Amino acid sequence: MNVLKLDKLSKTYATGDTALREVSFEVPAGQVLGLIGPSGAGKSTLIRCINRLVEPTGGSISLGDTDLARLNGRALRRARRRIGMIFQEYALVERLTVMENVLSGRLGYVPVWRSFLRRYPAQDVAQAFSLLERVGLSDHFNKRADALSGGQRQRVGIARALEQNPELLLVDEPTASLDPKTSRQIMRLIGDACRERNLPAIINIHDVMLAQQFTDRIIGLKAGEVVFDGSPDALANEVLTRIYGDEDWTAMRGEDGTDEGAYTPSVDLAEGV
Repeated sequence: MNVLKLDKLSKTYATGDTALREVSFEVPAGQVLGLIGPSGAGKSTLIRCINRLVEPTGGSISLGDTDLARLNGRALRRARRRIGMIFQEYALVERLTVMENVLSGRLGYVPVWRSFLRRYPAQDVAQAFSLLERVGLSDHFNKRADALSGGQRQRVGIARALEQNPELLLVDEPTASLDPKTSRQIMRLIGDACRERNLPAIINIHDVMLAQQFTDRIIGLKAGEVVFDGSPDALANEVLTRIYGDEDWTAMRGEDGTDEGAYTPSVDLAEGV
């Protein structure tokens, strides 16, 4: 079953710059898709078009039976509840606690008065506690967000997105501000969460090796067009050159031309995090 389908998705800005050129692909349930490409290739624009933070200028975006590109107003707000988003810069409310930030994932489902008074239904609170335990932050539920490390903040962002019970997860550069070890832990955590929930995800990521190790499929964008769509194993040196240009890709991978450390889903999402 394909949860997301893009058909000839295009975006041209008022300046005349074209960011996306008739991009088409489908994402089935449970698949973690890595989106790679050079800066300016259209990766962030693509993700933001899907959740309509950026308005597409052509094509369709089907989430199940709903064409997101045609929605406006209340219908669009309802549809956005079905899409979880994890941001590069975390997008947490710094003065609020970890628990309050996670519960903000339910804002689209509760009356305004409940959110204003921070009075959420018991089942939402119970789920938030469960998610914090799964991401290894159960002991930090009452700590302010601005007291957390970068890796901890990103785990709060993951828990908040999952608190929505989304049908699709969009992830924008989740490791850009993190050290290599924490980056691997965050990617493993996202992958495990998606496989547990049969949740499809699109991860915009600059690190090619992380994409190869932690995603099921990779799409390469260049100048707004799909120039590669295949398995991580198929991302050969000549393909990387097609996406990014000339570079010594063998040196990047290691002397034997292979990447170190294949991805194995962990038993517990909090393990090693």
